[in-house]
Amino acid sequence: MFRQSLSRITGYVPMGSLSRVVWVVLYMVLALAPLVAAVSISAPPGNGFGWDFAIALGIGALGLMGAMLLLTARFRRAAAPFGIDVIFYFHRLIGIAILGVALLHLLILLNLEPALWHYLKPDGPGSMHAGLGALIALGLLVGSSVARKALHLHYDLWRRAHAVLAVTALALSVVHVAGINYYFSAPAMRILLVLLALLWLALVVYVRVVRPARLWQRPYVVESVTPERGRAWTLTLSPSGHGGIRFLPGQFAWLTIGHGPWSMQEHPFSIASSAQQPGRIAFTIKALGDFTATVGAIAPGQTAYVDGPYGAFSPDRHDATGLVLIAGGIGIAPLMCMLRTFADRGDQRPITLVYAYRDLNNLTFREELESLAGRLRLRTVIVLRDPPADWSGERGLLTPEMLVRHLPADCRRCQYYVCGPQPMLAVVETALRKAGVSLGRMHFEIFDLV
Repeated sequence: MFRQSLSRITGYVPMGSLSRVVWVVLYMVLALAPLVAAVSISAPPGNGFGWDFAIALGIGALGLMGAMLLLTARFRRAAAPFGIDVIFYFHRLIGIAILGVALLHLLILLNLEPALWHYLKPDGPGSMHAGLGALIALGLLVGSSVARKALHLHYDLWRRAHAVLAVTALALSVVHVAGINYYFSAPAMRILLVLLALLWLALVVYVRVVRPARLWQRPYVVESVTPERGRAWTLTLSPSGHGGIRFLPGQFAWLTIGHGPWSMQEHPFSIASSAQQPGRIAFTIKALGDFTATVGAIAPGQTAYVDGPYGAFSPDRHDATGLVLIAGGIGIAPLMCMLRTFADRGDQRPITLVYAYRDLNNLTFREELESLAGRLRLRTVIVLRDPPADWSGERGLLTPEMLVRHLPADCRRCQYYVCGPQPMLAVVETALRKAGVSLGRMHFEIFDLV
């Protein structure tokens, strides 16, 4: 009954295993299409396993690069069965794999035919230069992504460079494959390559032109910027000329403030406000990085754009008689969205909240959590790393033994929602496995998308 009402209100339709399989198959078809077609339609006479394997690696890398555009297009129906945070994490791993495959492609060919080195010289064929340029662009793209934080690269600058490098690598790869003419000399293969190139171009146009144009028609206005404990700010937005967005508790959105939606200066944040009040949307943001350090200076009245909602991290997607919410630091934000939504709905299921933080004075939402206990069947366990002298609660870092002590008696029947730093997620998973909780009841929010 509740799930049917939810579908009418939000447009959300529960996604099962079949939906996941369909989207995975579609992704594999797009990623492997060039390689399968090359082998089945126009395979030239064999030049030995090593040579053919190297060529297959190159064509496979091209297909995977093109399919990467599908992963970053943020199609909601495609992302819903998995969660877009998982898709972006997969995107990162596949990017590293593509670089490895492309390098192996080049190294095998140079080992089999050392004369190919001459083609890489300045006076060599343009198609070979295109291939080398694609490899360099791919290396810069992956390297800057993996080492972005270590190199202290500004997020917005890195993101723009990431997009330029990705499109450059793919375009040069198409030129390289078309110019080499080894597998793609047949008319059918030429047509396939053109169709794929047009598809990839259409995805780029959708992401960089069409979607921002839609956002531009649905602006928001900054209503207030409220300081919170723990160097955090709650940014409240009101829709301007439209009814806002419907979202599930726990979801997130990309936020752009002070720039147009084409600027690529957007940042993902969890929604902290109640899903029962879609006419106003709030994000609680801690001052940790380039953009987040400036949130406190945002003036009410500024125009903002919200692209969302996204994410599979929501209790509305799962049936449960009880819930356990586990937060570390600002990971409390999506869990506050859940608690506020439950309070507005009058949901009286038993809820256990385990909240790990540095100290009591900076505990974000400290007062509101106390007031929510009067509206919900909420039991809160605070774990402080640096507690005051008179603290009687849990001390130190969250450990598996500590967490197990506070799990409800029917812990194997509860659903678990965990958001916090990566080390904490590993601790929680260890504890829940020890308690006999099935993996399907554990739901983790991956905060660091890139």
